[in-house]
Amino acid sequence: MAERPLRFGVSITPDAHDLAGGVTLARAAEAAGLDLIAVQDHPYQPGHLDAPLFVGHLAARTDRVRFMTGVADLALRPAPMLAKAAATLDVLTGGRFELGVGTGGFPDAVAGMGGTPWRGAAAVTAAGEALRILRAALRADAPVVLDGEHHRVGGYRPGPPRPVPIWLGAQGPRMLGVLGALADGWVSPLNIYVPPAEVPARQAAIDAAAERAGRDPSAVGRLYNVLGAIGAGAGQGLSGDSATWARVLAGWAHDLRFDTFVFWPVADHVNQVRRFADEVVPRVRELTG
Repeated sequence: MAERPLRFGVSITPDAHDLAGGVTLARAAEAAGLDLIAVQDHPYQPGHLDAPLFVGHLAARTDRVRFMTGVADLALRPAPMLAKAAATLDVLTGGRFELGVGTGGFPDAVAGMGGTPWRGAAAVTAAGEALRILRAALRADAPVVLDGEHHRVGGYRPGPPRPVPIWLGAQGPRMLGVLGALADGWVSPLNIYVPPAEVPARQAAIDAAAERAGRDPSAVGRLYNVLGAIGAGAGQGLSGDSATWARVLAGWAHDLRFDTFVFWPVADHVNQVRRFADEVVPRVRELTG
């Protein structure tokens, strides 16, 4: 299986009460040489800003680093409008945007905002339909038509065309099947929710689905969200000195086949991001090179 280049990023919370802190962290990530900034999408949280708008705010204050919604809630964001937002962000950022989507991890909160609380098989079907709409809309080479079970689009003319990668947050076998068939990459939940021991079976499910769809499994990116602290004692997620972090991430890249790691620091975010970029990332690259 062909190897993909390793990428490293950080998750930034769209905190309405610390906008300056988010900008500072984004600039620190870019200055430190990280590749990616991911922004979670939980619009039902009173303290969260709108994720795509927050991405635009951060992108306007950076020059090089890429951005991703990690992940945009399809149950609250109609796929045609989400495609328009993705294309717009890609234009405004000079091609630095990647679209991560999911069907919503908190159905009751989604319902509280007037969205459709998809669960089980309905979520799987809805995700597949949404990915088809997003793909066609971002390609923008014909009117988009889909008369699905959960999405009905009657022939709108999409555009502008943009080569925005579409990532899917997933962990169940049926959703991983949709991912392998239709998505450009997998956004794995945090390491505390999908621990390393559970990853190989999920990777195999993605590979099998890609092959059934006539795709090369190596064309599907694999992103791991990693919660933890560098240089701290035992705690939630991954902890240890920078050498430990480097060994662990290099092992996850080699053995679990992740090509992108998004760091979720538990505290002291700017300092942790700098340590991640300066002390961990170069060692991972050496160990995997």
